[in-house]
Amino acid sequence: MNDLLPVAALGAALIVFLAIDLKLFARDREPSFREGLVWSIGWLVVSLLAGVVVWAFEGEDDAVLYTTVYLVERSLSLDNLFVFLLLFAYFAVPVAQRARLVFWGIVFALVLRGLAILGGVALIEQFHFVIYVLGATLLVLAYRIFRGVDENVDPGQNLFVRGVRRLFPVTDTHHDNNWFVRVGGRLHTTPLFLCLAAMVFADIAFAIDSIPAAFGITRDPFLIWMGNVFALLGLRALFVLVEGLIKRFRYLDETIAIVLAVVAVKLMLEDVYKLPAEASLALVVLLLAGGILASVIAERSEARRDRPSGDRPGAS
Repeated sequence: MNDLLPVAALGAALIVFLAIDLKLFARDREPSFREGLVWSIGWLVVSLLAGVVVWAFEGEDDAVLYTTVYLVERSLSLDNLFVFLLLFAYFAVPVAQRARLVFWGIVFALVLRGLAILGGVALIEQFHFVIYVLGATLLVLAYRIFRGVDENVDPGQNLFVRGVRRLFPVTDTHHDNNWFVRVGGRLHTTPLFLCLAAMVFADIAFAIDSIPAAFGITRDPFLIWMGNVFALLGLRALFVLVEGLIKRFRYLDETIAIVLAVVAVKLMLEDVYKLPAEASLALVVLLLAGGILASVIAERSEARRDRPSGDRPGAS
C-alpha cells in the first residue's frame, strides 16, 4: 500500500473515531462497567470491519496481515492499561479525570508508534540483520511480560517526570482538568500533568517493545500503523474493564508472552521458512483463545475449591 489515498482515508477515519470516542463515551463522568463492555465490543466490530475494507481494496493477504497485527497489538495494549492503573493510583488521579488522560495517552502513542514504524522500516531495508535484533528484543520482552508488571516501580523516578519537576513547581492538589495553574503569580504544573508525562514515557517504551512484534508479521508500514490505530482506539472503554480482566484473565501475561515468543521465532526464522499469513493469524487466535480458556477453567476450579462442602451439588 504505497498510495497516499489509503493513508489520507485512515487519517480522516482516525480523527472521526477519536472525536466520537471523546465526545460520546461517558463525557465528563465516570463510565459504568456496562458502557465499557458495550463500547469495547463496538470498537472490536469496527476494527474487524476495517479488515473487510482492506480485503475489498487490497486483497485477502493484506486483510489477514492487518487482522493479525491488530490482535497482537490489541493484546499488548492491555499492558499499557495495567501500567496506567499504577500511574493513576500513584498520582491519585480522580476517577472522573482518568478517561481524558487515557485519550491523550492514545494520541501520543499513535504519534510515537508512527515514528517507530517509519524508523524500523528504514533500518530493516538498509540493514537486514536488524530483524534478528528485533527478534531477540521480542524474546526479552516476552520474558519480561511473563514475569509480570512490577508494581513496585516508582513513577516519581520517571525521567520525564523528573524533567518536568525541574522546570515547574508542582501543586499539592489537582485543579479539575487543568494541567497548569498560576499560584501566587507563578506558573505551576499539577499532578495531572505529571501523570501525563509518566504516561508519555511509558508510551515510548511500549512503542519500542510493540513495533518489533508487528515487524514479525509484515513489513508494510501502512498495515502496521493501521493495526496500531485500531488496537489503541477504544482503550478508554477497555480501561473500564481492565480491573475485571486482571482478576478474571489470570494468565494474561503468560498468554501475551507466548504470543510474542512465537512471533519472535517466526521473525528470526523467516529466511529459512516464511509462515503463511493465514497460519500466523490462526496461531495467534488459538494462543489467545487458549489463554482465555485456561483462565476461565482455573477461576472455576478455584471457585469450586473455595465453595463450602455443604453448598456443592450432591452434598448432604
